[in-house]
Parts: sequence; structure tokens; C-alpha cells
Amino acid sequence: MARAVDLDRATLPASDESHDIGEIRDIVGFHLRLAHGTVYRHFSETFSYLDLTQKQVSVLWLVSDHPGIAQAGVARRMRMDRATTMAIVNRLEARNLLVRGRSTTDGRKQTLNLTEAGQTMLTSAKDAIRTHEEWLKARYTEREVNVLIELLTRLHE
Repeated sequence: MARAVDLDRATLPASDESHDIGEIRDIVGFHLRLAHGTVYRHFSETFSYLDLTQKQVSVLWLVSDHPGIAQAGVARRMRMDRATTMAIVNRLEARNLLVRGRSTTDGRKQTLNLTEAGQTMLTSAKDAIRTHEEWLKARYTEREVNVLIELLTRLHE
């Protein structure tokens, strides 16, 4: 727990005495890491009552948008390896939030669908996402949000 506190201090806004961070201020990756830490911490606080991770929410949302999607399809769309995807699916299935099935077109593939509890959880998660997104977007104009999304997309496409 002490480690988390130290990490929090590392990503808090700089105080007057710590504005000069030297050459590292020009390192894009440094700022991305700080931004990621801040956004992740706010996400975790916003979602703590749901006991879901960002990836779990993303899987629920993707399965909702694509009922019957294959587990491998989830992995590809989320750019995750199969083992990570399987672990996430296993956790969500254990919580009765989604269910595996067999593909009607390819018996080797497993399909994924939300359960009623999964749909209810996703609805709650979307409410929390709206709150989180409002917090995040409040720092930018609408135009800046669009540019930021465009610039970040270049990194992960």
C-alpha cells in the first residue's frame, strides 16, 4: 500500500519547487506515462464500486456490441494475446457476466455473449465511463479532444 502512495505522489501536479524537471520535460513517453497514471487512477476510483478493470469493461462492451463474437476476435480487436483474453473472459464468466457458447458456423470457436447480469453491469459501467470521460474531457475544448484522439490513435494503430 505504501508503494501506491509513492506512485500517487509521483504523478501529482508539480509543485512550484519541482517545475524544473530538466530535459525529461521534452520526452513524450514521460508525459504519456504520467497522463496514463493519472487517467488510470481516476478510472480505478470511479469504477471501484463495480470491481472491474478497464480491460474487463472493454470486453463487456465489445461483446455487447458484437454478440456471439469469438474469443479470438475479442483478442484481435483489443490487441491482447490469447492468454490475457482467456484470463479476462474466465473472470467475467466466473462472475456470471458473460457466457461462452459454441459457434454455429465453426465448432472450434467459442462465442461470447453477455448474461442479464453482464448487461446490467455494463449499463452501470457505461454510467461510470460517462463520469470518467466528463472529468477527462473537462480539461480540453471539443476540438482539442478530437485532435487528442486522432494523435493517440496514430500511436496504437
